[in-house]
Amino acid sequence: MHTLFMLGHVAIAVALIALVLLQHGKGADAGAAFGSGASSTMFGARGSASFLSRVTAALAAGFFVTSLFLAYFATQTAVPTSVVDRVQSAPVVEKADNKKDNNSGPADVPQIPQQPVR
Repeated sequence: MHTLFMLGHVAIAVALIALVLLQHGKGADAGAAFGSGASSTMFGARGSASFLSRVTAALAAGFFVTSLFLAYFATQTAVPTSVVDRVQSAPVVEKADNKKDNNSGPADVPQIPQQPVR
């Protein structure tokens, strides 16, 4: 479920970026007054503003919703949060042969011979 929302979130983000880059800025109207730009639009002179702005608003709402769901999924973890919880939940393993000498360590770690201090 988390992966599905993540893929949808990325797809909405890419589509939102593409639509914002397709739209004309506020300064584009000044150039249209001198005859440039009005005939080369895809949706006509005024049709692109309402269509692209509505689709952008819908994608922005979808982006916010998927962001909220992803934030909710990120907080729903069952991992212990403190060191005390991790130590209490860890299983206790005891060795079969309990030797009481000072050089005894774990069985898989080789012992380092001690050299006299000069």
